[in-house]
Amino acid sequence: MNQPLPRYVDYMYSYPHKTAYRSFPSPVSLVPYLKQVEGQKASLYFHIPFCRRICAYCDFFKSAEVGRVDSVLDAMGRELDGAVDWLADRRIRTVYFGGGTPSLCDPARLQGLADRAATLLDCSGVEEFTVEANPDDMTEEWLEALARTGANRLSVGVQSFDDDELRLMNRRHTGAQAVEAVRRAQAAGFANLTIDLIFGVPGFGGKVLQRNLEQALALGVQHISAYHLTVEKNTAFGRRLERGRFSEVDEQVSEREYLEVHRTLTGAGFEHYEVSNYALPGCRARHNAAYWSGDEYLGIGPAAHSFNGKSRRWAAASIDGYLAGAGTEAIYEQERLTERDRYNEYLMTRLRTAEGLELATVETCFGKERAERLLRQAEPFMRVGELCLAAGRLAIPAEKFLVSDAVIGALFEADD
Repeated sequence: MNQPLPRYVDYMYSYPHKTAYRSFPSPVSLVPYLKQVEGQKASLYFHIPFCRRICAYCDFFKSAEVGRVDSVLDAMGRELDGAVDWLADRRIRTVYFGGGTPSLCDPARLQGLADRAATLLDCSGVEEFTVEANPDDMTEEWLEALARTGANRLSVGVQSFDDDELRLMNRRHTGAQAVEAVRRAQAAGFANLTIDLIFGVPGFGGKVLQRNLEQALALGVQHISAYHLTVEKNTAFGRRLERGRFSEVDEQVSEREYLEVHRTLTGAGFEHYEVSNYALPGCRARHNAAYWSGDEYLGIGPAAHSFNGKSRRWAAASIDGYLAGAGTEAIYEQERLTERDRYNEYLMTRLRTAEGLELATVETCFGKERAERLLRQAEPFMRVGELCLAAGRLAIPAEKFLVSDAVIGALFEADD
């Protein structure tokens, strides 16, 4: 009678071979393999650049020629047809309509673009579909129409509930309209709402900021983006600043208001998960998180940016130029990212988040020398509490996010 062979008589008869169990000099990440198995996830962004009124702080590409909305939407369809190769073999995880003011559009037109994308890309696993809206556009009719689309998240550009502050910003709505708009959206069935607030506006801190935060919490929204005002040159505020008719708040006021926002919202149960973003547990913005995680994305529309892991490109920041070339390569400018570019971008995006970055990932993706140098550069900031290191992760404490730009800039790898 034949005797059964011992289980591992020789490595040739075992699987995997014994040599497959060899030790590795450093931890090996399974992320690349898992991404290959499940398909690389990506995001889709549509930029609607039109506004009925230009806000005093806005430095984004925009146009007040709202009569050209339909022409641009048609052109975005043509661009989409010719741009899908940018995300070949990717699974779309999030869809986002931003602006500008997407709420100027008939929701059916927005859904039409999303449907067109679904015929060209794998959109079967979309988890989040966000549309930005201005409060004064959010009529019952518009919200009912939006509720019939695939949109499951609404981003409302409130900025403030104080009428004087809204007038200073050149916003179209009042504080009361903002409250009514959010409540109408909730009544229409939108259970995932985020609102934008701006702080650091001269003359509108103190009790005004406190009331803004209290009103935001009273509305029961799931997410709040709170941005410190930045005065850019090519804005109404910037031009007033140059003429001496406007001023920025000083550092002490910035820090005081930032901490008030942070403590008020975290005290109400919100996670401060990124420099400007707060969410109730389970309600983080997946689309924005994809940017901070380095995921690939396709941007469609005038001035929209795209990223495929190696290169970045952007469409013409001109309505005329975009309409003339949509669907062709003529509308794009492009840059190929060097390893230094990708390293610096990794630092910038990860250190904006509460989780920070993983040193082992830095070593795996960018080399041991960079990881060791980063740790040495971080030491002075760790001594003063502006960086912390725990369980192999380097992060900026949320209370110190206000200085994140300075900290991250000091860690950047400079050109030779």
